[in-house]
Amino acid sequence: MDRIEELRVFVAVGEVRGFAQAARRLGISPAQATKLIARLEDRLNSRLLNRTTRDVSLTDTGRGLHARARVLVEEFDQLERSAQENAMPRGVLKVSAPNSFGMQLGTVLLDFATAYPDVGLEVSFTDRRVNLVDEGFDAAVRISRLADSSLVARKLATVRAVTIASPDYLAARGVPREPGELQKHELILDLNRTDPQVWSYGRDAKRVDVRATGRLRFANPYMCVAAVRAGFGIAGVPAFTAAEDLRNGRVITLLQEYEPEPAAVYAVYPHARHLASKVRMFVDFLAARFSGEPEWHQGWK
Repeated sequence: MDRIEELRVFVAVGEVRGFAQAARRLGISPAQATKLIARLEDRLNSRLLNRTTRDVSLTDTGRGLHARARVLVEEFDQLERSAQENAMPRGVLKVSAPNSFGMQLGTVLLDFATAYPDVGLEVSFTDRRVNLVDEGFDAAVRISRLADSSLVARKLATVRAVTIASPDYLAARGVPREPGELQKHELILDLNRTDPQVWSYGRDAKRVDVRATGRLRFANPYMCVAAVRAGFGIAGVPAFTAAEDLRNGRVITLLQEYEPEPAAVYAVYPHARHLASKVRMFVDFLAARFSGEPEWHQGWK
């Protein structure tokens, strides 16, 4: 298996003429790709690649090996696919997910564990954006406007960013009618936001940024919702953290006409020539469970 992986990396490097791009394609780190190529060259006692600061090219020996190695790797992958197509997923599935999304994922994860008893789940709930390849994660759930091209992403659901306050607070302090008026109010900051002190409203050319300051700051949106519910001020949070309070009228939404483009929940995983069945089944399971309008957007206005 190690020799197959050496050849797989060699084929990819030869095709894209670079270690970093080949590593992204295979879902490994550039350092690991370099190590595998070095091990292959040492074992064959031949230099297979010419390396410069700008380019990587095949040597004469490398060209001869490359064509045959590509066929060998493709045949091996086809054999592996045939063997696994009808196999139930098994092994340990290591997943990263945001702390704030744990309540939405909890039942889904347990249902997946019930449906696939041969798969062990190791789920890390953290608001730190982990490096899937370097830290050995099979997949991650992320809430963002995704821009990382080194990962495969499947959209699961949308998430509105809502601005909320309690009826009692608004009765005492008044209702802001446009984003700029927020600066006259007590603001509760969610430190999990990319920039907690910049609240963005509107879209494209009509975007308005509000500089947010406040004495209450929490690295947990649920705590921000609790503070809003208690009448301490106004907060901007993901809709799923406030949905139950919105349905019960304990908090209400503000500035809906200025809401920014919703973010999205994605299942992401590294590029791989052959995706492990446990990862494929997990992503399909999430997509099925989160299909349609998210429940956190239902039952309130």
